[in-house]
Amino acid sequence: MGKKKKIKKLKARIKKLKSALKAATTHTHKVAPLAPPSFPDLPVIEGVRFAAAEAGVKYQGRLDVMLAVCDPGTSIAGVFTRSATRSANVLDCQDKIGSDATGGAAIIVNSGNSNAFTGRAGEGSVKAISEAVSKATGVPENRVYSASTGVIGVRLPHDRITAKLDELNAGLDPAALDLAARAIMTTDTFPKGAAAEVSIDGKPVKIAGIAKGSGMIAPDMATMLVYIFTDAEVEQHVLQGMLGNLTDMTFNNITVDSDTSTSDTLILAATGASGVKVTDKTDPFRDALHGVMLDLAHQVVRDGEGATKFVEVRVTGAASDKDARTHALAIANSPLIKTAIAGEDPNWGRVVMAIGKSGAQADRDQITIRFGDILVAEKGWVAESYREEDGAAYMKQDELVIDVDLGLGQGDATVWTCDLTHGYIQINADYRS
Repeated sequence: MGKKKKIKKLKARIKKLKSALKAATTHTHKVAPLAPPSFPDLPVIEGVRFAAAEAGVKYQGRLDVMLAVCDPGTSIAGVFTRSATRSANVLDCQDKIGSDATGGAAIIVNSGNSNAFTGRAGEGSVKAISEAVSKATGVPENRVYSASTGVIGVRLPHDRITAKLDELNAGLDPAALDLAARAIMTTDTFPKGAAAEVSIDGKPVKIAGIAKGSGMIAPDMATMLVYIFTDAEVEQHVLQGMLGNLTDMTFNNITVDSDTSTSDTLILAATGASGVKVTDKTDPFRDALHGVMLDLAHQVVRDGEGATKFVEVRVTGAASDKDARTHALAIANSPLIKTAIAGEDPNWGRVVMAIGKSGAQADRDQITIRFGDILVAEKGWVAESYREEDGAAYMKQDELVIDVDLGLGQGDATVWTCDLTHGYIQINADYRS
C-alpha cells in the first residue's frame, strides 16, 4: 500500500474516531419510554427573545447555554430551593427578585456544571456572567438571573459562557424557546415544554414554559430548572403570590428519588405585551398557568432517570391536608414500593408499611387501598374480592394510580412519582465518570 493511500486511510479512521467520540460525549441517553410523542409547538410570547449556543461547559457538540432577554416592564417572580447548600446562582437570584422592572430582564442558564459548593469562586462566576450579560444586552446587572445545572463541587468555567454572549445576543429570536429547552438539559432524555392560550376580556393571553429535570427530584419551594413566560400584564407581587401557590400544587408534589437539588429554580416572566391586565382574581389565567406548570411537572416525572412507570399517589380521608401529603410522599418515596412497581409486583403490604412509617396520623383498621379501580385492602386486611392476578395485571400498565383512604377526616393530597429501576442506578453510578 502506498504512503499517500496509508495516510488517506489513517485520516479517514481518525475522522471516524472523532465522530464516535463526539457522539459518545453528546447526549446519549435513550429517550424515556414515558416521553410525549414530540416537543410541543410553543407559541411566540411577545416581549421575550431566546438564543442557545454550544459553550463546551462540560458537553461537547451540543447546546449547553441559553439566553432569554425580556423587554422593559417585564415582571419577574421566582421560587427557589431551600436547600442549606444552594448554589451561588440561587442566592443571587433570590436577592434580585422584586427589583425595578424598567430595564427589562435577562435569564442566562448553563448545563453541565451546577456552580454549587464552589465557594468564593462560585460567587465570582455569577458576578462575571451577570456583568457580561448586562454589557452584551443592555439589561441592568440587577435584572440578570443566572442558573447553572449539572455536577456539584466543580468550578464553573464561566469564561466559556461569557465568550458566547455576543453570539447569543446576535441570535436572539422570539421563536427559539425550543432551543433554550434543549440547552438546559443534563441527564434529561427529552426537552420539556408546555403552553396554553386563554381569552381574558375577549383578548388572547399566551403562556409558554420549558423545564429540565430527571434526577435529584424532590422539590422544596421550586423544582429543577423551570422558565415560564407570558404576555399578560401582571404586577410583581401578584405574580409572586400566584407562582408560590401554584408551585405547592404542582412542582412541590412530584418526586423521582427524594433528593432536593442545590440549584432548583423556577422563574415566571410576564412581559405585558398583550396589554391584558391580570390580577389575583383572574381565574382563567390562574387556571391556564396551573395547567402549564402541572404539565411540566408531570414531564419531569415521566423523564425520571430510568423510569418506566408514571405513578399517581392519591391520599384522602386524612386528618388534615398536611397529613395526607406526608403519607403520599412516604408512599411515593419508598424504595421498596418503587422497586416493586418496577418489577410489576402488586405488593400492597409495602403501602401499608409506608403509611405506618410516615409519622402522620393513621388507624390500621380504617385504611382502604386501591390500585386504580381494584379494591385491594380494607378494614385492616386484604379485601375479600381482591385477586392477586388482578393486581399483577394492573401493574403491567405504564400509568398507575395508588389510592389510599385513611378514613379519619377530610384531608387529601396527590403526589406524582415513578418507579426505581436498574437504569436509575446505572445513570447515577456513572454520572461523574
